[in-house]
Amino acid sequence: MGASSSTPSAPTVQAQAMMASPPQGCPMHQEAKPVTASPTSECPLHQEVNASPPSQCPMHKAEAGPAHQERAYDFVECPMKAAAAGVKDDIDPANMMPPPNQTPAPGQPFPLSVTREESTIPRHGAEKNWVYPSEQMFWNAMLRKGWRWREDDLAAQDMSNIIKIHNKNNEQAWHEILKWEALHASECPCGPTLKRFGGKAKEYSPRARVRHWMGYELPFDRHDWIVDRCGKEVRYVIDYYEGEINKDTFQFSILDVRPAFDSIGAVWDRMKVAWWRWSS
Repeated sequence: MGASSSTPSAPTVQAQAMMASPPQGCPMHQEAKPVTASPTSECPLHQEVNASPPSQCPMHKAEAGPAHQERAYDFVECPMKAAAAGVKDDIDPANMMPPPNQTPAPGQPFPLSVTREESTIPRHGAEKNWVYPSEQMFWNAMLRKGWRWREDDLAAQDMSNIIKIHNKNNEQAWHEILKWEALHASECPCGPTLKRFGGKAKEYSPRARVRHWMGYELPFDRHDWIVDRCGKEVRYVIDYYEGEINKDTFQFSILDVRPAFDSIGAVWDRMKVAWWRWSS
């Protein structure tokens, strides 16, 4: 079951993009002059393009974005300054994650990057997108979940590849969600935003269980993503199945993305798509 089979054949809703200037006060940008078309070259780690929802859409400005994601942009635009300053706070309720831990773990065999990549996924209640974890954050998260490295288990390049696969998986998931959301483009012309998400690796969906009874493998992971459709919350279930890695794009997982069976609207969407597939 490929990604293309899990979503309707419909136009993709696209978010408009805007250019962002380098952060003020960054020591790597002190001599930079304001620009409108391209970022300064003073900070080689600066990410110049920040996609955001259209400014005319009031539903995307209803509430403030998660504090940790606001701070995450320090690690996108000038990670050296952000790493030196440090970040301390409580658990973020949007993704149930602790503050970014960019500190090398005791006994860590090699240094890891603290740079964070901006996604293309619009963040609800903010004009910026969600930001992915850095290599150092991912390493610390694995340790927190009980993983223990041993000599020669991983190399620095392996962690870099893991981050690329992780980010590609999320971009692919959002692309599939946008195909479903295209069914509702007329009621939400601004396009959807991602409100919150969570992993449920051991809580197999009914669809995954039925497939397993039929002899197919179980997914290695599951996420539930809560999307804001111009004021209406919609839950999507994402099952991740192992596939063959594409060394050029770092695409690895085969995703099964669909609206959860928790509303009449979601049931109707899935019935329509099932009919289109059967009749095509």
